[in-house]
Amino acid sequence: MADIYHDFPIRAPADRVFDAISSPEGLNVWWTRSAAGQPVEDSTYELFFGPGYDWRAQVRSCTPGSEITWEFTSAEPEWVGSVLRFELRESGGVTQVRFSHTGWPNAGKHFRTSSYCWAMYLRLLRRYVEHGEIIPYDERLDV
Repeated sequence: MADIYHDFPIRAPADRVFDAISSPEGLNVWWTRSAAGQPVEDSTYELFFGPGYDWRAQVRSCTPGSEITWEFTSAEPEWVGSVLRFELRESGGVTQVRFSHTGWPNAGKHFRTSSYCWAMYLRLLRRYVEHGEIIPYDERLDV
């Protein structure tokens, strides 16, 4: 198994960061083309990235303002069964984000590409929450 980890600060309250990582409106700004779902345990998110990339993830745990964990149930084969988790800890107006995407079957090409893409997307998350910057979907990996 292979895992992806990123830890980074966002200069904003944890509630604002949580909204950006858990609400469909927030996800659509920095990650998905279109999302639907609610940050409630056992609910399912629909995550659309384009033709052929209409994925599903089930909320495994959720504590508003501090943590959300999804398990991919319908996605690329390497993603199915993998677990995406955000943990948030706020101190002095800065939120420390602990991101993990665990349970990959191996560290192959798709894993390595996704690790790079996560770094890029998490940077966009930070820019959105801190500065309100919104990048059009088709330009996100070129910023």
